[in-house]
Order: sequence, then C-alpha cells, then structure tokens
Amino acid sequence: MRFIDNREELRDHYKTPSDRAVRKELGALDGHCRAFIEKSPFVLIGSSGGAGNGDVTPRGDRPGFVAVLDDTTLAIPDRPGNNRLDTLENVIANPAIGLLFLIPGMNETLRVNGRARITVDEALRELLAVDGKKPATVMIVSVEACYMHCAKAFMRSALWDPQSWPARGAMPTLGQILTDQLAMTTPADHTDRALEEGYRKSMW
Repeated sequence: MRFIDNREELRDHYKTPSDRAVRKELGALDGHCRAFIEKSPFVLIGSSGGAGNGDVTPRGDRPGFVAVLDDTTLAIPDRPGNNRLDTLENVIANPAIGLLFLIPGMNETLRVNGRARITVDEALRELLAVDGKKPATVMIVSVEACYMHCAKAFMRSALWDPQSWPARGAMPTLGQILTDQLAMTTPADHTDRALEEGYRKSMW
C-alpha cells in the first residue's frame, strides 16, 4: 500500500475548495457562533499530547454549559468523570485543541480551533457550578478560528433519525464489555448496577 506524504500530491486528488468554503472561517465568534454554543449541550474536544498522540473526548451538560466569556474566549467546566485526565494532561503538554459543537436534531455543526489552558479560578468555578457543585477545573479556550460545518456527514449517517438506530439490545451493556475486556470475575449485571449508581450520585 502506498501512502500520500505531501500536500501537493494530496491536493491532486481533490478539487480546489470553493471561495465560500475558504472565506467562512472566522477569527472570532460572531452572533451566530455564540448562539450555537449557547444552545449546544454537547461538544467533542480533540487534543494531542507532547508525544503527538491524538485524543477525542466528549463533554456534555445542559445547553449552554460552555460559557462564552467574550468573542475569543470560551470556558468549559470539567464535570466528574473517570479521572484519567487525558484531555487535560494533553492541554498541559500541547495547548492546541479543536472543538466540535452539536445541537440534537441539527445536521450542521460548529467547529472551533484554538489554544487552551486549565484554571482553578474560584469565581469562574462558582459561575459554572450546577446545584452548588463546582467543576474541579475549567478549560479556557482562546479562539483562533471558527466556522459552521455543513450537514453531509450527519445526513449520510442519518444520525438523528430514530429509524436508522440499531436496537439497544443488539449491543452489549458497558458492564458486559468491561467484564470481557478486563477479564473480570464480577458478573456483568453487578458492574452495570454499580455504573448506574455512580451516574446517579456523581453527575455533577
């Protein structure tokens, strides 16, 4: 198998991007971008560590959980998770990140690229608290580029169409997957119950 290893050869296999595709990239958040983020309950964060290993992680909460501090600054609270800290440790080593904001039922998405830092600023953590529970840390993103992404990927996948969804029973539970992958002796249904209990007690 031969691989492409230079930009010129890569470009030979694609058409020139349209003027609109090039010019739609903004250097700061406009009113449409701000409104999209304020309605979004879900964002994917792409990061890369010092060794160059890539990672994508989901973040979700009530719509607008990512705070728009100004036209070039976002604040993303870190809610309770598995404490691996893959994304946060990546940001410490390499601040470059990419964000993809989604709104359920909407095929278009918002892409934001920039640089991130981690803070434990008390006032900001208080601002982003839910039911009195403050995030452990907050990721501050300095926006460098943002633009709306077209609907083709979501249209091809029919992501929001319930008729295209596989039956939940067609896939094993997370408890069963972990039992198999980790060769656990604990019954899968016990692990599922423990996970559900953890969800109830530590969502925020």
